[in-house]
Amino acid sequence: MKILIKNGRVIDPASGLDEVCDVAIAAGRIISLKHIAPGFSANRTLDASGCIVAPGLVDLAARLREPGHEHEGMLESEMAAAVAGGVTALVCPPDTDPVLDEPGLVEMLKMRAEKLHQARVFPLGALTRSLEGEVLTEMAELTEAGCVGFSQAEVPLANTQVMQRALLYAATYGYTVWLRPQELYLGKGVAASGALATRLGLAGVPVAAETIALHTIFELMKATGARVHLCRISSAAGVDLVRQAKVAGLPVTCDVSINSLLLTDNDIGFFDSRMRLNPPLRQQRDRDVLQQGLADGAIDALVSDHTPVDEDAKTLPFAEAEPGATGLELLLSLALKWGHDSGAGIRRALSVVTSDPARVLGSALGTLQASAGRLADGGVADLCVFDPQAMWTVAPATLRSQGKHTPFSGYELPGRVRFTIAAGQLAFEARDRT
Repeated sequence: MKILIKNGRVIDPASGLDEVCDVAIAAGRIISLKHIAPGFSANRTLDASGCIVAPGLVDLAARLREPGHEHEGMLESEMAAAVAGGVTALVCPPDTDPVLDEPGLVEMLKMRAEKLHQARVFPLGALTRSLEGEVLTEMAELTEAGCVGFSQAEVPLANTQVMQRALLYAATYGYTVWLRPQELYLGKGVAASGALATRLGLAGVPVAAETIALHTIFELMKATGARVHLCRISSAAGVDLVRQAKVAGLPVTCDVSINSLLLTDNDIGFFDSRMRLNPPLRQQRDRDVLQQGLADGAIDALVSDHTPVDEDAKTLPFAEAEPGATGLELLLSLALKWGHDSGAGIRRALSVVTSDPARVLGSALGTLQASAGRLADGGVADLCVFDPQAMWTVAPATLRSQGKHTPFSGYELPGRVRFTIAAGQLAFEARDRT
């Protein structure tokens, strides 16, 4: 399919391109930026006047709920949510049922996703069998099946000897280990430790649950030389430790969720279970430092942490409700909101959801490495066209995700996606284009 995008403001954070120009697409590739050949004949011309043409978003944390949790999300619904949000590539954790610890399961997931011709799915393989923290998986076989790294998802790895072996093995073969820093026993609460948790009588999770885990990870990284991506940093102290690790030269990257970036524990209000999240929402100082860290590069990427939860599991008392929230359709708008409110600007806002997460994935992208998260002549045509001035109100019933619960319900947000192009195909077109 040949597509011509006309009159849009093209922003590519990776190259610094920011100007009004046309984009020509054919055979799944961008064949020309700015200078369109006179003989180019498009099957479809998209008028992007007043819109921004950007690389397709790369989301490093999105649960698709298949296999095993189809009552909370189907692959069809969550992939439709992804392209509706401008996301053309996403990483899914291994905590499915069964766990992604066998090559056949990974291959089946990728095959199912590819048949939908929407966003690309990059699975994380389980670091240990069944995520039980005892026996390492066959990382080489899982990599061949398509895994881009290895993770324990939300299951803390309590045995430091197993973690050391995992990091040593990963370092030997150049794999990246994805870890959410959380000490097992301190991390069993349901809200961030502080005045609000005390007042509500909720079991608290202290900042030390994150910092103790970070110290352990960094010491083992020094001993093994492994590359680690830290998932969903949530505290000011955690950001400070990551800064120190980067200055020391450790091969570490990290991300923050849209929830921790924009919300605080005060948003829990009177036991609002939509705010039941992992990691728990922390205090305003933590949020402010997270925002600064994302602006200056201490934090590498912004993620949706998309976790669809069904009605029965969410409408329970706060401490009993299942943690998680839908986020794929909100990632772009919340990035734009942060960029505007913080003064980081639109280029930085787009960078943390396009080129920077693609850089985190690095060589794991294979043949996509040179063009993922960026716009380049000859690169894969993954693009998002959105109107930055159009405001929309988050109404759960209108979300395409099967999970309707979000802490941002009722928020008025900037940036409506008009078109999403995935691998040169028009994967999403907004019905309402007024």
